[in-house]
Formats: sequence, C-alpha cells, structure tokens
Amino acid sequence: MLCFKSARELAALIAKRKISVQEVMAAHLEQIDQINPKVNAICTLAADEAMLQAKSMDEELGRGAGRGLLQGLPIAIKDLNETKGMRTTYGSPIYRNHIPRYDTLAVERLKAAGAIVIGKTNTPEFGAGSQTFNPVFGITRNPYDLTKTSGGSSGGAGAALASGMVPIADGSDLGGSVRNPAGFNNVVGLRPSPGCIPVYPRSLAWDTLSVLGPMARCVGDVALLLSVMAGVDGRDPVSYPTSPPRFHDQLNADFRGARLAWSQNLGEFPVQQTVTDVLQSALPRLADLDCVLEEAHPDFSGAAEIFHTLRAYSFAADHAKDIRQHRALMKDTVVWNVEEGLKLSALDVSTAQTRRTALYQRVREFFNDYDFLLLPVSQVAPFDVETAWVKEIDGTLMHSYIDWMKSCSLITLTEHPAISVPCGFTPQGLPVGLQIVGSHRSEHRLLQFAYAVEQLLQPVFTPPRIALA
Repeated sequence: MLCFKSARELAALIAKRKISVQEVMAAHLEQIDQINPKVNAICTLAADEAMLQAKSMDEELGRGAGRGLLQGLPIAIKDLNETKGMRTTYGSPIYRNHIPRYDTLAVERLKAAGAIVIGKTNTPEFGAGSQTFNPVFGITRNPYDLTKTSGGSSGGAGAALASGMVPIADGSDLGGSVRNPAGFNNVVGLRPSPGCIPVYPRSLAWDTLSVLGPMARCVGDVALLLSVMAGVDGRDPVSYPTSPPRFHDQLNADFRGARLAWSQNLGEFPVQQTVTDVLQSALPRLADLDCVLEEAHPDFSGAAEIFHTLRAYSFAADHAKDIRQHRALMKDTVVWNVEEGLKLSALDVSTAQTRRTALYQRVREFFNDYDFLLLPVSQVAPFDVETAWVKEIDGTLMHSYIDWMKSCSLITLTEHPAISVPCGFTPQGLPVGLQIVGSHRSEHRLLQFAYAVEQLLQPVFTPPRIALA
C-alpha cells in the first residue's frame, strides 16, 4: 500500500516524478476517510486545501522547482502546536474555536521543507496525561485494539502513523508524550535534547522539561524529520547549533564493543510483568551487534519528587490564567497540577533545580562507562480506553495521573536524548516499546544505534489489521 511506504521512499518517488504529490495525498486522505472514524486520530482535517497544495506542488515540480526534503509529504500537526489559519484547540473547550494567526517555528520549518499540513492530531486537554481524550474531540483509540488507548499526549500522532494516515508526524514530550504513544502504537518517537529543536513561541523560554520530537514508522524517517526540525534559532534561547543534514546521513554504524546498560525499572518503579517479558525476550538478540550488555542504571533516588515539583511549576506558569477564568471547563487532573504549582514557594523550585543538577551529574558520569541505557518505554501495556489513568501496577498504587509514567518522566529530567523503538507484542497483540537513552546531545549516535536495534527486532513495520481492511 502506498500509505505504508516510508517517508524517504515517498519523497524519492515524488522527486523523481515517478508518482505525483496528488496521488500521495489522495491515498492518505482515502486512508483517513476509511480508518479515522474508527480510531479518531485526526481531529481537524483540511482535505480540500491539502489537495490544492498538492496540485500546486506538482506544477512546481513540473517546472523543475523543488522545496525540500519533505516535498509533497502529508503531515498532521499535534493540536498543541499553532497552525496559521487552522483550528488549534489544545484539546480544551476553552479554545474550541481558536484559529491562530501564526505558525509555530517548527511548523514554519516543516512547510518550508515541502510538507503539506493536512490537519491536526488529537491530544489530551493541554497535553496533560498519557491517555488521549478530551471534551472537544473525544477519545483516540489504539489501532491494534480499538478497546485500548493510543497513549499520549501525542496519541493522535501515534495512531495516525500506525494506521497509515500520515507518513510522518510531530509530537511534544514533557513526561513521555512522544515516547509513550510511539511505544503503544508500534512506531518510533524521539525525545531530543532540549534545544536541539528550537521552540517558539513559548511562555517559559528557558524551560527544558518540554521538547518537540519527531515521530514516524521507522528510525530513518524520524532521522529525516529531525534534520528538518533541528537547528539553532535566536528566538529560542536554549537552542544550540547542530548539523541537521547529518541526522539522516549514514545511519549504518558498527557497535562492536559498545557497552549497554539494561534496567528494568531504574530501581524506582513497578513494571507490568507482560511488558518485562516482551523486553527481556528481545534483549538476547542484541548479541548480534557484538555489544556488551549488563544490568546497571544511574542513581535516580528522589527524581520523582523533582519531576512533580518542576512539572507543577510549569503548569502553573502556563495555565494560572485559564484556571482563574475557566476553572469549570478544565479537567480535574489539569486543575490539580496547576494548583500544585500555585502552592510552591521559590525555595521549593530552587531546591528541585538543585537536586536536578545533582541528578544530571550522576547520569552524565554513568555515561562515562556506558554508551546507551536501555529500559521500558512504558510501565504498562496499552490499557482500556475508558480508563483515564493507571491506578495501580502489579499491586502498587499510583497516587496521581503521572505516577505510572516514571519510566519516561525520570529520563526527561536528565536532558539526555531518548528514543522509543518497537520491540514486540504482548500475547494479546499489543505493542511494546524499548526506550534507548544516549549520552548528552548525542542524537546522531543514538539514531544510529536505534537503527541497528530496529533492523534486529523489527526491520519491517507491522501494520494493524484495521488499517489493511
């Protein structure tokens, strides 16, 4: 199927005029028409405008003009990220009819590289929680099992990719919002180092908890997308110079002798046995890379408390005005997170930052001895779509809606890049992801290793049956 060709293959076919942009667009719009009513991944669709842009792009190609690496590729933008003239709701009834007058910096870059924005992907209200549902558009379902969640907060993006509705997607990740839905939907999602992909506009310009990240069905396409999204921009004060074309160049690499650390839980959290079983059955296959695999992890003691404090601080900064004016329209978990932030003192925040600094140094030193850290993406397999958040894992109670995501959120604090790659399926046919963490600002090397792992574990994407019907 055309909809399950890789982004790189589609871009090459378009560039060589072996297939038209209009054909690519029509195929993906037909897939959306067939599958989206069942999955609800695309929450806003601009089909007519997308076809007009496709026609215009074909005319440009006929004149020998080209736009960039993503020429003619359909993409749907996460509904947290503003798109000029296209509704952006943040999954909130407060902004149900909000139509921005500008594109975010990332959307500017995607369009400049030739991607065609066909619509928006669903997200939980204000991106809060790793389960995609909101009162504006409803629930996004997992295409591998419609009774299960697609994860979040980039759940719409993950489900759209897995279903063949788009070949590439953008996401954002604070506590796992790229990595978790990638794992739940059998796709690939990268949380890059803060500043690798510049963000503008944003209210907390120096915040490094939340980043943008590329998602796709394979590592090579994630690398392609990163090469367009990455690169310094003065509007983001934490952005730093990179060599974006390098990200998708030469993914093949030799990892003989590389030292791998495997940790089931970082010594800090419970993991559902079915998830552990899938991961541990896959690990022996890494021997084909001639790496050294050991059980080890940095000291993450106290990291959960640091994350709770800094997340609450950021929620208060972003949504204090919303809660004052529209409290009754906001979901309970968002209200709780904002109110937790409003309770904080300057000393609370500075103490958390001091402890985070110490954590960073411990993790940095750990990577003096190891090349990569491997651990679960998610502590549970995709769960019932009607369950708002996981309340317990193998008998251990979760006290808040973010407690079950520590496998991702604790890594967030370290500022090290992390990627989710498909690892296998549970006996019930639900996807499980492997999280790979690299050293500080090592995106290219991390992508190379993820590519090597992908070739061992799942070199060809396995579509959900619903997408092939």
